[in-house]
Amino acid sequence: MIETIRNAWKIPELRKKILFTIFALLIFRLGSVVPVPFINSEALGTTLNSMGGIFSLLGTMNGTAFSMAAVFALGVQPYINSSIIIQLLTVAIPALERLQRDGGEEGRKKIAAITRYVTVAIAILQGLGYYTLINSYNMIDTAGLPGWWVAIVIILCFTAGSAFVMWLGEQITEFGIGNGISIILFAGILSRVPGMVMTVYTGIQNNINGVTGEGVFNLPWWGAILIVIGMLAIVVLIVFIQNSERRIPVQYAKRVVGRKMYGGQSSHIPLKVNMSGVMPIIFAQAIASLPSTVGMFFGKSVESEGGWGVFLRVFNTTSIVYIVVYFLLIVGFSYFYSTMQFNPVEVANNLKKNGGFIPGFRPGKPTADFIHKVLGKITMFGALYLAVIAIAPIVTGAIIGVSSLAIGGTSVIIVVGVALETTKAMEAQMMMRHYKGFLE
Repeated sequence: MIETIRNAWKIPELRKKILFTIFALLIFRLGSVVPVPFINSEALGTTLNSMGGIFSLLGTMNGTAFSMAAVFALGVQPYINSSIIIQLLTVAIPALERLQRDGGEEGRKKIAAITRYVTVAIAILQGLGYYTLINSYNMIDTAGLPGWWVAIVIILCFTAGSAFVMWLGEQITEFGIGNGISIILFAGILSRVPGMVMTVYTGIQNNINGVTGEGVFNLPWWGAILIVIGMLAIVVLIVFIQNSERRIPVQYAKRVVGRKMYGGQSSHIPLKVNMSGVMPIIFAQAIASLPSTVGMFFGKSVESEGGWGVFLRVFNTTSIVYIVVYFLLIVGFSYFYSTMQFNPVEVANNLKKNGGFIPGFRPGKPTADFIHKVLGKITMFGALYLAVIAIAPIVTGAIIGVSSLAIGGTSVIIVVGVALETTKAMEAQMMMRHYKGFLE
């Protein structure tokens, strides 16, 4: 990866894209520390960090901006939720399906525009929920202004920040390196790394000094070593699975056109084990966090009494119900996303048109059935891999009583996955540049 970045830096066009991406991320981090007016950010951050659960998860996915109630507090979550809704509706509504399949570039632009409008609507709803939560803890200073005016300003600041982050991600995708939304998510997660390191360090210090009590994180030195070894093992496993693929052999028949003979060559269809990347985890998190998001609208948390408290504790990030739902959502979205990306019938038809066939299977439906069967097997393996990696730190955190570990596996998968995808994007652009120079 370091060698790829060094080679890309030597190319003027890629150097400009890298610098643009860095500049965009600096803007993102700047907006993540600019607080929204009328809110006591320091007190709010202390309260949310002590509550843990879904608030630790949202804080990790959106960086330090969420706990500080900054302008970019909602981050990319509204856009991710909007993408989930539009992709599901594309399957359910024939008009959207035709627009995506047959609309070409215009169709994709229309779907992107619809996604943006839905993002703004979701940002308004989430901003309203976040405002209600903050207001329930009496952390808003109206400064003598009407309460309704303060509410409008706060909600619009959150909405505008989310819309700007979405626009910034699109600019990175167009003028920078890699997928902009993924890179912003990557930057938000990395911004929490110093805090996680300090948490581990504090736990070791508490263990050495013999500090105990309720809410005190006490960690022996060998426990910290085990955590580091576990994270490194997860990174190695992720890199191995990300680069693993099943190759289906393809043979092309010989054809004689005039005096020339075409075909007769062997090739393969590469099917990646984890074809869907990190998207199933992101989608699953967005859906699994809905109960807590709904609770925010009513200013409720896991510490609330009555039915709301019971409901939110059932769907807390360390509960059995949450773990099971999270596991099933990751598996389901893995199948959904792989189906959206790879169509066995279309691949079989293209092979038939080009005179290709899979040895042992007749062209057409038998070939499509075989590809579908293979795709189902490797998708199941990839889905189980994602689910196990995502829930293992949650189970570990629940056992040792540390909620901050509940997002460890998810964060590592997203960070490593985005880093690999961005590296591949740079390699692809360098290869395209070399081909262009060769043709010229």
